[in-house]
Amino acid sequence: MLQINIISSLILFVLIFTLIVLGLIETKIHFLSLKKIPNRIHVNGIRGKSSVVRLIAAGLREGGLKTFAKTTGTTPSIINDKGDDVEIHRLRSASIGEQIKLVRYFSKLKPDVLVIECMAVNPQYQWISEHRIVRSTLGVITNVRRDHLDEMGTTVKDIAKSISNTIPFNGKMITSEKKHFNLFENIGKKRKTEVISSNKEEIKKEYIKNFPYIEHPENIQLALSVCKEMGVSENVALDGMLKTTPDPGALLSWKIKYKNHLNQFVSAFAANDPDSTVKVWELIDDSDKKKCVFLNTRDDRRYRTLQLIDIVYRNIKPDLFIIRGDNLTSITNSYKNSNIKLKAFSMMSTQDEVISYIINLDSYFIMGIGNIVGWGDVFLDKLKKYKYNV
Repeated sequence: MLQINIISSLILFVLIFTLIVLGLIETKIHFLSLKKIPNRIHVNGIRGKSSVVRLIAAGLREGGLKTFAKTTGTTPSIINDKGDDVEIHRLRSASIGEQIKLVRYFSKLKPDVLVIECMAVNPQYQWISEHRIVRSTLGVITNVRRDHLDEMGTTVKDIAKSISNTIPFNGKMITSEKKHFNLFENIGKKRKTEVISSNKEEIKKEYIKNFPYIEHPENIQLALSVCKEMGVSENVALDGMLKTTPDPGALLSWKIKYKNHLNQFVSAFAANDPDSTVKVWELIDDSDKKKCVFLNTRDDRRYRTLQLIDIVYRNIKPDLFIIRGDNLTSITNSYKNSNIKLKAFSMMSTQDEVISYIINLDSYFIMGIGNIVGWGDVFLDKLKKYKYNV
């Protein structure tokens, strides 16, 4: 019996020792891969990460830098040095370990710059993503919003502290966040990193109008600040950004026509937290048409659903509110003093049923919010069949 125990212990020791050695080899290979990528830009934040990654990469490409990018948003993609998208098909759920494999892949392509979106939400994983995996030469934080409260903390300040985990050591970090800039700046000082605000200059409105899709001005300005830091002039960077392929979650607007019914539809599904949804509404609400909001909910994100319903009634105040979701009657009834007309569809409702109702409206400005994945993707594809080009 004693001999068996000794053999078992030896086998266990050999296995543990082998795993440690393999781990050290893997770490060494990863750090060698990082050295082959001289400029690494790590983009974090609550909203706009994917769009900012695309804008930065487009601006740097236009400036002559061999730039590759990776987004993790609505559709995870690799963007090559020609600006082409290659969709990432996962066989398992998303994991930050994916970034390690991609760093090794990109290092073999000998890029000047890698622009990569942070895919971690958990604070500890955000720290690992930056300080063990990407080790950015330039950090970027888009903004801080009330989202991921179950993982990042219960307050907006908690979320800001969580996001600050990707501020690099001994480098630079650029952000468009205003409210928590001082927090980031203080953390940057402790890490000997210069924290720079992209809000010192305001993007000209005529530039924004040239974009083929609706882009947030602060996203453009943030990307321009990064390009400037990398040595690319504003005019050159903007020329590149105007050529970029928008993220699948980008704000898209089109007219939809059915018989003699004409409406304007804006896809704002990617802005699925309250603050961002209101901000998007303020950005696009310049129409004299009647206002409508279509909310596509998720059964497993009820807290988010309640938040969005509340901001629709309290902040947006459309003429018509269309909801696809179950067990929401008691919630909507609590806003009984509202003059907003409500149209409810169950989760069993098909895309065709909802679209049939929408296209029979007339002279409405409609904003779609909530969940886009799955049902929402099919909904948009079918709705585009009624797209009307004037």
